Amino acid sequence: MKLLIITQKVDINDDNLGFFHDWIKKFAECADVEVIANCVGDYDLPSNVKVFSLGKENGAGKFVRFFRYQWLLLKLLQKTDGIFFHMCPEYVLGAGLLPKVFEKKTLLWYAHKSASWRLKFAEKLVNKIFTPSKESFRLDSKKVEITGHGIDIDKFKYQVSNIKHADSGFKIISVGRVAKVKNLHLFIEVAEILKNKKYDFHIKIAGAPILETDREYFKKIKEKIKEKNLDDIIKFVGPISSKEIIYFYQSGDLFVNLSDTGSIDKAIVEAMSCGLKILTSNDAFKNILKEENITDKNPENISNKIISLEKSASDLSLRGYAVKNHNLDSLIIKIIQHFIKDE
Repeated sequence: MKLLIITQKVDINDDNLGFFHDWIKKFAECADVEVIANCVGDYDLPSNVKVFSLGKENGAGKFVRFFRYQWLLLKLLQKTDGIFFHMCPEYVLGAGLLPKVFEKKTLLWYAHKSASWRLKFAEKLVNKIFTPSKESFRLDSKKVEITGHGIDIDKFKYQVSNIKHADSGFKIISVGRVAKVKNLHLFIEVAEILKNKKYDFHIKIAGAPILETDREYFKKIKEKIKEKNLDDIIKFVGPISSKEIIYFYQSGDLFVNLSDTGSIDKAIVEAMSCGLKILTSNDAFKNILKEENITDKNPENISNKIISLEKSASDLSLRGYAVKNHNLDSLIIKIIQHFIKDE
């Protein structure tokens, strides 16, 4: 079998999309793979994987990338068994009717609360849509199948860390884009409450701002941390590559996520797979996690939950949930089966 994959980026060192490098390696265990990516960086993939770049890493403009995309589709479509579009409905629209002309099955993976006009048009063009949860695809469509996230559970696993820490106390971590929707400013109020209670803890947050509004938000947070004299307690460690993030997870005791995304956050599932204690305000987890793992956004309540969770035993059933419902191996099999079964 030969599969054509369309994605934003192939780069093992990328902190945001580096995880997809693992996906491609898994696909290569089941099929020969050709990848068209908007941008290509470093990668280490099997010999049965060919990667083609649209040239963004070299400064190619939108028109150049569009025409290169058309040329690659015409070159590769005739000898592929199906097309897997990763995340971006724009690539579905860019391919237009070519997959139908060549009579190729198509599948879109999508995981975002946004339901743009591009997504509405893309839904009409593809044969199938996979999404990790019902909150991750908010259009009404018979083409949608909920599959869970694709987490490499052999990589994201519990391990007693050998990393030596200069920081003492309970180690609270968080992972994700620095943005207002993540409510990272709440960590400041929580830290102030815990500090006043003489609680021994540290908070480390991995991630970086992307948009200009994110950068403005980040600047205000850093100013507030300095104003409150919390520099020694709350630390932003910056972006961490996908291949290194596992060590960050394994260095923590508790993973805290206070986002408003309303969908099953991949970082929370990765933390669960690593055996961390979890605390989140994300509504999507209310029917998944126990009451002790769920919080509102009141800083006093959050701080009380943190103290309570430190005293409680680790719940290894959280990893069990991740293994059962968000296993990358299972997801890859479902995707491959879509392309080989008769409709």
